[in-house]
Amino acid sequence: MKIAIVGCGVVGSSWALVFARKGHEVAIYDRNVDAAQAAVDFVAAVDPSFASLCRVATSLQDVLEGARYVQESAPERLPIKQALYKEMDRLLGAETVVGSSTSGLPASSFTDGLVNAARCLVSHPINPPHLIPLVELVPAPWTAPQTLEFTRDLMQLLDQSPITLTREINGFVVNRLQSALLGEAFRLVEDGICTPAEVDAAVADGLGLRWCFMGPFATIDLNAAQGLREYCANLGPMYYGLAKEQADPREWGPELVASIDAEMRANVPADELPARRKWRDGFLASVVEAKKGIARDLGV
Repeated sequence: MKIAIVGCGVVGSSWALVFARKGHEVAIYDRNVDAAQAAVDFVAAVDPSFASLCRVATSLQDVLEGARYVQESAPERLPIKQALYKEMDRLLGAETVVGSSTSGLPASSFTDGLVNAARCLVSHPINPPHLIPLVELVPAPWTAPQTLEFTRDLMQLLDQSPITLTREINGFVVNRLQSALLGEAFRLVEDGICTPAEVDAAVADGLGLRWCFMGPFATIDLNAAQGLREYCANLGPMYYGLAKEQADPREWGPELVASIDAEMRANVPADELPARRKWRDGFLASVVEAKKGIARDLGV
C-alpha cells in the first residue's frame, strides 16, 4: 500500500518509520526538501532496509498520486492546514483517506466544504508514534463511517493502538486526561504542598507504575474486593469532595512557570535536553518491549 507523509517534523518522521517497518511504500513530502530528507535519514538510522521503502516526493501531487492513505503532520496552525487541505482536495484519489496528526484542531475546522471531506479525520498519535502505539481517531461531523473503519483497521495492522471517539471534543481524550493531571500538578506546586520533583515522583514511582499497563477504570476495579462498584461506594464521596476543591482553573502564570523551569533546568540543563530525549526514547522502547514480553508470559 502506498502511504503519503505530508509534513516532516518530528512527528512526520516518526510516522514514516511506523509505516515503513510494516513494509509499506512511503512517499514523503515537505515544502522544505531538507526536512523530507531528514525523515528518510531518521528511518535509515533505525534500519536501512526500512529506508529503502521511503522516498522524497518532488511535489504535493507526486506524494499524493496513488496513495491509499495520507498522514498529514503539517504545522499546528489553522490557516496553514486550511490552505494545505484545499490544495490536497484537488489532488486526492477517489479512495484516499487523510488522517491529521493535529493534537488539538478538530478536523471540521480545516475540512469544511471540501469535496473529499468524508474521507478526512484526525489520527492523532502520542509522540513519538514509532514508540508509543496509541492513536486517537476523531471524526468530523461529515467523516464517513467507512473512513473510520479503514483507518482503525490500518492502525491495528501497524501494531498501533487506536481509540475511536464518537465526536469532536476539545483536546480529544489524552490531552484532556493530561490537562486534569497537569492542572493539579501546577496547583500543588503553586500552593507550596510539594516540589515539582515530588509531583513527578508521585506519578513515576506511584500512579504511573500501574498506569503503564492498565488504565484508571481497570485500576480502581482491582482496588476493592468486589470491584469498581464497591470502590465507588467507598471512595466516591471523597473524590467528589476533591473535585470540588479542584474546580479551580488557574493560568500557569509566568512566575510559577519560571520557578518550575528553574528546577527542571537545574536537573537537566537546556543543552542536555536532546540527550535526555534520546534517553527517554530508549526507555520507552524498553518499556514497550517489556510490556509485550510480560503479556506473552502471562498469557494476556
